[in-house]
Amino acid sequence: MSDYISTTLLLLPFVGTALVAAAVLGVLAGVLGPLIVTRNMAFSVHGTSELALTGGAAALLAGINVGYGSLIGAVVAAVILGLLTRKVSEHDSVIGAVLAFGLGVGVLLLSFYEGNSANKFGLLIGQIASVDPGSLVLLVSAAVGVLVVLAFIYRPLLFASVDAEVAAARGVPLRVLSPVFAVLVGVATALGVQTVGSLLVLSLMITPAAAASRVTASPLVATVLSIVFAELAVLGGIVLSLVPGKPVSAFVTAISFLIYLVCRLVGVLRARRIGSGRGMASAHLAVGAGTP
Repeated sequence: MSDYISTTLLLLPFVGTALVAAAVLGVLAGVLGPLIVTRNMAFSVHGTSELALTGGAAALLAGINVGYGSLIGAVVAAVILGLLTRKVSEHDSVIGAVLAFGLGVGVLLLSFYEGNSANKFGLLIGQIASVDPGSLVLLVSAAVGVLVVLAFIYRPLLFASVDAEVAAARGVPLRVLSPVFAVLVGVATALGVQTVGSLLVLSLMITPAAAASRVTASPLVATVLSIVFAELAVLGGIVLSLVPGKPVSAFVTAISFLIYLVCRLVGVLRARRIGSGRGMASAHLAVGAGTP
């Protein structure tokens, strides 16, 4: 019976739209995630999501597409963080201040909204029914734009992410790349607000990439794994949420965290195996050195 209900729900138009949107978002999060993790920008994603919430709340109150409001709010957040963060030492404090401000203003704007309470709740934890065809067009267009820009700056950005000092010495324009990447992350974060909500967008933007980093040191492999993990989490989360009718973000978060735990375990076991292999090799060398 439950299989029949699940199949019937999957055939609904809004579910199909949500799945397409989720697939696009999974690719975007999977590509950006490893760079975000390498650059230690996980906290900035959370701060950006709060201003995306503020923009979405303003759009909801104004009666326009929430996606546009979220995009504007996220871009504003990226610009603010870029302008206020002059030193690495003040990075976290600036993000914390922006995060608190954005969440406070967002909650205030939502308090003025007298429409369907599910719309307000959806901005916080996601709502697949809110992804209409218009939102899908916006999401796909913005995602393509982000990926095109990223394709042009990926190599110097990866170089700067791995070793900023050497990259600067080689002439890589860090002052240009950093704010551009911050805007790209802001756009991707805003696109995730409608699907998984502003409070749990980290489960898609960060956790899959963090899981991938536990099992490989290769940027290419990490990116591929991050995309696969993000797709499993977001698509699986939507499908699992259909029958109980519960918030999709709870399922996306659970799947992401489970993948992370498995990858962390695999990483620990692999490190022990490598360590054991090196120990045996050292022992053989020692024995060989002691043989006359």
